[in-house]
Amino acid sequence: MTAMTMTTPATPARQGSRLLKVVKLQYVNRWTFVLTPLMVFAAAWVITLAIFAMVDKVADDGETSANIGGGTQAPLWYLLAVGIMSMTTTFPFSQALSITRKEFFTGTLLAAAFSVGGLAILFVLLGWVEQVTDGYGIQGYFGYLGWVWEAGPLAAWLTYFVMGMFFFVIGFWAGTVFKRYGSVAMTVTLIAIAVVLLGLVALITLTESWPDVVRVFQDLGSLGLTVAGLVLTALLAFGAYLTLRKMPA
Repeated sequence: MTAMTMTTPATPARQGSRLLKVVKLQYVNRWTFVLTPLMVFAAAWVITLAIFAMVDKVADDGETSANIGGGTQAPLWYLLAVGIMSMTTTFPFSQALSITRKEFFTGTLLAAAFSVGGLAILFVLLGWVEQVTDGYGIQGYFGYLGWVWEAGPLAAWLTYFVMGMFFFVIGFWAGTVFKRYGSVAMTVTLIAIAVVLLGLVALITLTESWPDVVRVFQDLGSLGLTVAGLVLTALLAFGAYLTLRKMPA
């Protein structure tokens, strides 16, 4: 009688445990995904408030002008670096643990979602405090941006979450391109993207279409732009997965 070998399909519970293994692998160095993002967030907040306090001006009629800075972008830009590091420093270890590329990709996005979701909560909590305190008494706003909050706090959280994941996925894809093709290919890719964006700006400028572009953004609103950003992030993530899938062992 011939012995038959049967392959047991992976159950959802087993798949979930392997994804959690990837999450734990990414969180082995808590500085990358937790501590450093919090430090960047706190430093950007403190520096922004210090600048607001120094440049705060009172108008002739006694009204204080609102202060809105660009410090909010600092944690988001760091997430791009996190995306790069999550690929370049952790992927080799995942292969040694017999983790598939699909599991590594999905688990890494899950780990990023935890960190980005936490940062988005901090943005919303700060935004709520700033509304209650009238911008810390000096109309200084770091977490509260009017256009982001126009659809409410949940929509604001979603906007910050999508922006964070957008930066992370770009970094992850850049790290994947670097691991597969090398630094030259990654540099050429980034230059090509910059040229395309510059060409798009030139086309809009030459055709005098900026009023139409602004009108589209206004019609979409913050929630509509967030949904569009979510779709774009999903497409970028799919491209990153295809690049990772074809990477040689």
